[in-house]
Amino acid sequence: MRLLIALILPWLTFFTIGRPIAGVICLILQMTLVGWLPAAIWAVYALNEYKTDKKIAEASQRGQF
Repeated sequence: MRLLIALILPWLTFFTIGRPIAGVICLILQMTLVGWLPAAIWAVYALNEYKTDKKIAEASQRGQF
């Protein structure tokens, strides 16, 4: 679901992963037609980073690291 949000409303993705300042910057970037595509790519990249960080944190809590 977050991936769909990242493609349609990139700025909203940053608010859902707890990065509101990046969300505001992304919203400003998305306001231009040219900036919408980089904003969407940035949101997808940040979402993948968030998922990876979450998996690493879960693995370290379980003692796998």
